[in-house]
Amino acid sequence: MEPLVHADQILSLHELVTGTADIKAILQGVTGFASTALTQAAGDHIDCALTLRRRKRTATVAGSSDKAVLLDHIEQNLGQGPCLDALDQGKPLLLDDVATDVSWPEYSRALAAEGCRSALGVPMDLGETSEAVLNFFASKPGLFTPGVIDEAAAFAHLAGSTLRLAIRIETVEQLNADLKSAMASRTVIDLASGAIMAQNRCTQEEAFKLITKASSHRNEKVHKVATDIITKLTGAAGATPHFED
Repeated sequence: MEPLVHADQILSLHELVTGTADIKAILQGVTGFASTALTQAAGDHIDCALTLRRRKRTATVAGSSDKAVLLDHIEQNLGQGPCLDALDQGKPLLLDDVATDVSWPEYSRALAAEGCRSALGVPMDLGETSEAVLNFFASKPGLFTPGVIDEAAAFAHLAGSTLRLAIRIETVEQLNADLKSAMASRTVIDLASGAIMAQNRCTQEEAFKLITKASSHRNEKVHKVATDIITKLTGAAGATPHFED
């Protein structure tokens, strides 16, 4: 019996994270690998969509095809289906046949109208700050056998580790970018304060108060006022400090 988690899946997911820091591109790649893995396991084509939710951010949806994304959005809009319930219950949930399964009647009718006969929702463990679920779709009923569901759960476990790493990397890169932006803003403000100190022979605190007062009167951010001061003095568009990574 072949292992549920294949070496080529591990390698492909690893290369996916090392090749890009774009979360949407990583999600797109994961759905493609998931579709391929489940298609091989089921012996018939299976599409996959992935929904990622993070605190204070809108949900990100990716899919192995446009149709997979459409079917996933239908479930999100209806607020019912195996994908959503799988997230709540923390385990795979199956809609085996839209013609006979009465668990999610409205969603079953919507799937049938799009030519989809069965669906499988598989949650992914991403920790406390994020959650994600894989949503698999088939044009035939009965394809999601216990063995195929086990394959989907094993892939979700592996892909969950990949996504956790990708989210951590993205978070660190965003913090780094925010820090650089803050340092650049502080540099411009310090330069403007220095210019005011030289012109008015005042302290740095007094110079900064003048900038903040101008900011309040103009209803502009302090950084914008400081940039305007530097531009008037030098004829250049403010300071553009460079920070090494």
